Amino acid sequence: MRHVRLSVAKCAALILLAGCVLSWPIAAATPTAKPEEVGLSAERLHRINDLIQRNIDAGTFSGAVALVARQGRIAHLEAQGLMDIESRKPMQKDAIFRIMSMTKPVVGVSIMMMIEEGKVRLTDPVSKFIPEMKDLKVAVAMTPAGPPPPPNTPTRFYTVPAEREITVRDLLTHTSGLVSGGISNREAQRVALKGKETLADYLPRLGGVPLDFQPRARWAYRAQAGLRTLARIVEITSGMPYDRFAKQRIFDPLGMKDTFFYPAQGNPRMATLYRRGEKGLEKQNNPGFMNGAYFSGGGGLMSTAEDYLQFAQMLLNGGELNGKRLLGSKTVEVMTSVAAPDTLPGRPKGEGYGLSVRVVNDPIARSSFMSAGTFGWSGAFGTHFFVDPQERIVGILMAQTPDQQVRLDFENAIMHAIVGNGTLSGTH
Repeated sequence: MRHVRLSVAKCAALILLAGCVLSWPIAAATPTAKPEEVGLSAERLHRINDLIQRNIDAGTFSGAVALVARQGRIAHLEAQGLMDIESRKPMQKDAIFRIMSMTKPVVGVSIMMMIEEGKVRLTDPVSKFIPEMKDLKVAVAMTPAGPPPPPNTPTRFYTVPAEREITVRDLLTHTSGLVSGGISNREAQRVALKGKETLADYLPRLGGVPLDFQPRARWAYRAQAGLRTLARIVEITSGMPYDRFAKQRIFDPLGMKDTFFYPAQGNPRMATLYRRGEKGLEKQNNPGFMNGAYFSGGGGLMSTAEDYLQFAQMLLNGGELNGKRLLGSKTVEVMTSVAAPDTLPGRPKGEGYGLSVRVVNDPIARSSFMSAGTFGWSGAFGTHFFVDPQERIVGILMAQTPDQQVRLDFENAIMHAIVGNGTLSGTH
């Protein structure tokens, strides 16, 4: 062993003498705290474990990782259940999950970076970057004569001109009408991504697809088209593919070493994806867009609970983490403020929408115990995060089977664990 240590030392010296620098992302290292040190009850936080175990026993999901941080310190990080049922492999705290739409806030931050650099404006028409999206049409359903058509019958429609162009803001707030799950869905399917196409190949074709409603007439959430368009705008304005932009400008500075596009085949830390079937949890294949040649802004990222904490904590800190500033504090404030109110058709009561994140504006109307101003988002396969700026709390739940009620119960369990302010020294 002595000879091995000497060899390593000699190699290190040679590297330094040669002036060579090895660079790779530094592992995320968030300090920990006893719950009581940050104003949380350990006994009450344990209710999260009980909540997750009940859902494992009920077959809601195979396992999960739960993380709670307050004032920049982790007070709760637990892995429960199995990350793979067939092999009986226990869930690990550093398990990698398909975070799906939790990719969207990452794209939101990317666009805000381009805005701060003067390359994009919220008011810019999308056609400024993708000319084919100028002079869009809006689909209007034809009123059928006679008895109503059978269920699932394709709706016939005609088109009218859009009253105005869709903007970057519209894409960020899901108010553009672009492939929004309405009557033009069949047209969108005809121009869908194929094989190894990139966003540069695909997005110009969307210019021929009618919008589902007039821009800003309503809110309609659909996972892919709008955020894919934003990712492409980042590619155009930054001059690099979106995966490289995200790595260089966000993941590496934040130390997010386990966040990336496309599943790493054979990675022993990848949690298995499941869906609930008639006989319980059934293994599910990755969605097709995770196996293509493009980097979807609507979903597609893999991450761990601790990795995603770095991103969430950066937002809580007003755009900075560990001396690395990604955004100005005012930019984050605007990003996490209500841009699409809950009075807009399609939005649930008590919950507005910001620039790529949901924002709680009325906790009572939402049946939530979180503070007004809390923001976050979820992923279709069971992942979830929120940031409560008033309480300085980040909550992250990672699972690979969707269930909305578990997410709400997780949020409330965290809020019920607050018993004081804790020590605020060293926080932002």
